[in-house]
Amino acid sequence: MKTFEEYVLKNLRLKNRIVLPPMDMYSADESGKANDFHYNHYTTRAIGGAGLIIVESTAVTTNGRISDNDLGIWNDEHIDKLSNIVNSVKKYGTAIAIQLNHGGRKYVGSSGEVLAPSAIAFDEKSKIPRELTKDGIKEIVLAFKAAAIRADKAGFDGIEIHGAHGYLIDEFLSPLSNIRTDEYGGSTENRTRFLKEVLEAISEVWPKEKAISLRVSAEDYKIGGITGEEMVKIIDIVKPYIDIVHVSSGGLVPADIKAYPGYQIKLAELIKEHCEISTIAVGLITDINMVEEILSNKRADLVALGRELLRNPYWVLNAAKAKGIEIDLPVQYKRAF
Repeated sequence: MKTFEEYVLKNLRLKNRIVLPPMDMYSADESGKANDFHYNHYTTRAIGGAGLIIVESTAVTTNGRISDNDLGIWNDEHIDKLSNIVNSVKKYGTAIAIQLNHGGRKYVGSSGEVLAPSAIAFDEKSKIPRELTKDGIKEIVLAFKAAAIRADKAGFDGIEIHGAHGYLIDEFLSPLSNIRTDEYGGSTENRTRFLKEVLEAISEVWPKEKAISLRVSAEDYKIGGITGEEMVKIIDIVKPYIDIVHVSSGGLVPADIKAYPGYQIKLAELIKEHCEISTIAVGLITDINMVEEILSNKRADLVALGRELLRNPYWVLNAAKAKGIEIDLPVQYKRAF
């Protein structure tokens, strides 16, 4: 079965095609340091057999969090705790990456002002953000660069840049949240400029043999917003700097999204086909047969199970048993399978 086949991406030799996607646990204190919960959470999913774990949204600045309970990577004090998680996960043959993010206008904490490409609030209950100056943009680009250095020092196999779900990079990409009239606004190329500068800066310090993933929202579900077709153009612009695209949707503006199992697969398929790049499919996927269909028909290269792996950390082991597939099992748990 494709689900249990190895997959090679740069230095990453994944033992199977199942990914734990980044999901905020909101379990750090204001220091942003990882703690015992994070260690246990990620180690458990490694024991459970995931091929790749992507650590949740981790902020590159204090006010780049989503809340003050998010993980941080804005200074060197964060490295040791993250490194402990990396070392534990790798013991079980699972690769591990970390998602780097700036929350932009969706930051709801108290550690600094809310920033965005334009002074447009997320919704009527949210603060109106301050429009970033060009100097402010440069500072955040450098913060992403410094965070990548720390991620490498912590031992991560890869990084994922969060360009989805209405956070800062996504805010620059979409014309619904970016109405700038300078070189960072207007055309698709201009709205992609901030993302491209972030990726260019990271490429200067991130080891060439290590993979870079880009998370995107390929559909805003609002007239005038990002569509799959425009996301293809965006990916083509930044393709030289990335190795795989993690394809999600929504989150930029309040919208009525009719979600169903696999509702985002067609977007991953679109980007894979037109951009000729590896993709990760995600979105309410729970069933091994659906996973196998996606992979066998080359609609995506990897499949992320979010809420399903929260409910069932041992999904991979159970799925292999159900299908009669022999895989390496943790010696402590062999009697159960």
